[in-house]
Amino acid sequence: MTALRVFLVALFGILVVLETLSLPGQYAYMAQQNPEEAYLRWPSTIVSVFWVVCVQVVIVATWKLLTLVRKDLIFTDASIKWVNVMVWAIAAAWVVLVGVFLWVGFNADDPGVIVLFFLFTSAVSVVGLVLVVMRALLKRATDLRSDMEAVI
Repeated sequence: MTALRVFLVALFGILVVLETLSLPGQYAYMAQQNPEEAYLRWPSTIVSVFWVVCVQVVIVATWKLLTLVRKDLIFTDASIKWVNVMVWAIAAAWVVLVGVFLWVGFNADDPGVIVLFFLFTSAVSVVGLVLVVMRALLKRATDLRSDMEAVI
């Protein structure tokens, strides 16, 4: 569990650098190099930073769930709350991804970009749906534990 926490902290730190320095700088540079597409600078920056924030929300929720595991409180309503946070963060990222996918799909002249966005959308869909299934399993296990504690 300690190794996972170390990697979560490292990933969170890398994402902070990405959202504050790398992404804004990259889109500014792209706008400078390609002035006819400079209008995409701010929408691209905002959407990219939004996706990074969604990942950060999932990281924080994972950290909280690890804390609940350590305290042996994973089968409580508190854990379901944090899984719901993860589900909503992934759902929000998915909705924006589908919007970008549609926009790119209608404006792209290269089918490779469309295939890439389809791959991303499918991957996020699978992750989100697996998390929904895991949430249902956690809910069921929480209910069973509550019933068992009531009997004992």
